[in-house]
Amino acid sequence: MKKPKKIFNILCSIIPCSLAVISIAAAQGNVLQIALSAGLKEKTISSEWRIKKWKGDADVQLVNDNAVKEALRLKSKGTSTALYRDISLNIKDYPFLNWKWKVTKIPLGADVRNKATDDQAAQIYVVFPKFPSQINSRMLGYIWDSNAPVGSEVTSAKLSTTKYIVVKSGAKKLGAWFSEKRNVYEDYKRLFNEEPPMVGSIALMIDSDDTKSSAESFFGDMYLSQE
Repeated sequence: MKKPKKIFNILCSIIPCSLAVISIAAAQGNVLQIALSAGLKEKTISSEWRIKKWKGDADVQLVNDNAVKEALRLKSKGTSTALYRDISLNIKDYPFLNWKWKVTKIPLGADVRNKATDDQAAQIYVVFPKFPSQINSRMLGYIWDSNAPVGSEVTSAKLSTTKYIVVKSGAKKLGAWFSEKRNVYEDYKRLFNEEPPMVGSIALMIDSDDTKSSAESFFGDMYLSQE
């Protein structure tokens, strides 16, 4: 699968096509939780998350990983999978995206800076629809890359409206959980040089199809906060 088409298809699928979007959760103080489970003893992925298979079968499971009671495990073997949910949110009201993640296997040879090897074990995107949404919307991705240095800020070689920030990189920290916190509002303004529009969706992704390798990652404890 060619990545330019993949990114375009992701945008077409995860951008809401109507005004009837799913709210993420009721506010609890200054926090908006982004639930992964349907609340059935943390065994079932919430129906508000939709799975999109770009190449091969999706391997996604909700697990109890000791340190994180409710964790979403994503596995890829030459495949490409995205999970996404619609939201309606002014990111200025809840500018901080918080999450935990763990990577146990990275796609060998992958590098976000090279369009031929643009695979990552763990990706979390905030999507900002702008009309016409399929070609003008902005995607801000926080990724665990295989080779690009931590702190790298990369514009997609295939779609200039997609920006990546490398939060973790390489194999030295595999198998350990990490807590992350990013000011999405400030990141967006810096990378796109404009005020952000309304958020339209949040997506999680794993892929190893370009490198024809394999990867595994876990996500948990996701929420947006005011501080």
